[in-house]
Amino acid sequence: MAEFGTYIQKVFPAVFSSKFIQHEIVGKYSHLFTVQGSAPGLLPYMLLAHMDVVPAPPEGWHFPPFSAAEHQGFIYGRGTLDNKNSAIGILQALEFLLRRNYRPQRSFYVGIGHDEEVSGLKGAKKIAALLEARGVKLSFLLDEGSAVLDGIIAGVKKPVAMIAVTEKGSMTLNFTVEKEPGHSSFPPKETSIGILAAAMSRLEQNPLRNLFGHGPELMTMEHLAAEFKFPLNIIMSNLWLFSPIVSRVLAWKPSTNALIRTTTAVTLFNAGIKVNVIPSSARATVNFRIHSAETAAEVLEAVRSTIADDRVKIDVVEAFDPLPVSPWDEQTFAVHIFQKTILDTFPDVDSVVPGTCIGNTDSRHFTNVTKAIYRFNPVLLAQDDLPRIHGLNERISIENYEKQVEFLFQLIKNCDIETLPEPHASSHEL
Repeated sequence: MAEFGTYIQKVFPAVFSSKFIQHEIVGKYSHLFTVQGSAPGLLPYMLLAHMDVVPAPPEGWHFPPFSAAEHQGFIYGRGTLDNKNSAIGILQALEFLLRRNYRPQRSFYVGIGHDEEVSGLKGAKKIAALLEARGVKLSFLLDEGSAVLDGIIAGVKKPVAMIAVTEKGSMTLNFTVEKEPGHSSFPPKETSIGILAAAMSRLEQNPLRNLFGHGPELMTMEHLAAEFKFPLNIIMSNLWLFSPIVSRVLAWKPSTNALIRTTTAVTLFNAGIKVNVIPSSARATVNFRIHSAETAAEVLEAVRSTIADDRVKIDVVEAFDPLPVSPWDEQTFAVHIFQKTILDTFPDVDSVVPGTCIGNTDSRHFTNVTKAIYRFNPVLLAQDDLPRIHGLNERISIENYEKQVEFLFQLIKNCDIETLPEPHASSHEL
């Protein structure tokens, strides 16, 4: 982690030598840059990223996962999409601006966390606490979370820029059943394994309620309506009539089902010590990703009702509610800036739409410094890119990375205005 700090000082000399940029180390390894604009009266914003990555055993990779090998126009390596591309891209864009003697008018912060993949408690959370202690208020914050989706949304031909305006909450529960141990030659009617397995089966067979229409997924479909082919365009333009059908269709696939309800994932199950021993206990762990229209307390109550067995002990390991839904309207500064920058950088994109981040990001720690939190990684993602994130052969094309730097370069310049820009006309309207 410390090597990352040494590396960025070496490759971004203008950033670290600028008289109007303050650099701080937070939580031992995270980085906070304060870029002092020439117009201190303008409300600042923040660009957020993280440098840490999930593990990447080399088996199955075409190239060593930490080699940054270039092959046929792609850079291979863990973190090329999640999320070292953003960390380096932000600093690259800032370096380019500084080398052109550009000083931003609007102040902004750059935060690079070091532990996002394990909840960001020592990195981003401490950065957020530091800003809050200093009385900082942000006009908006931009973190990872969504992207320009190309061929991923069924029925939509052109690439769509989806910006997540919220992210799902999360709750992890431990389930335990304790029973008297014994010999397998005279087993009881129900063992701890059987009781717990039945409880887990009830959770899987009884998913939490379909909440389509109660969260940002409704806005997403409404904004995309014109992009769908016939007859989907008619259906999506009249969700007041067709929403029951749409909600059932969305529930068919795991990727879209995750948008319309709190999901249930049994991730750990442990029991038994020997083939001829009835185990004294069985334990399971379940992770719930909570829809924006529900709370952790409501989900816990529903889970208890579904289990309906006092022999199953339930313990909360971790729980937090969904993030508030950020503003998405024509009076919101960030929305206009994103729209202008995206449409100028990605000419094939016609639609900039709000969405939901089904995972969790460092941005959840910053709700006390801004109500306008957005999650968008300015890269083009195709269907075959999705399994590479946290999977094998993660990669980014050189062209894609160049587009990301261009987006960030233009975003910083576009933020140097005092009033909202004129909205795009025709198909570019929000």
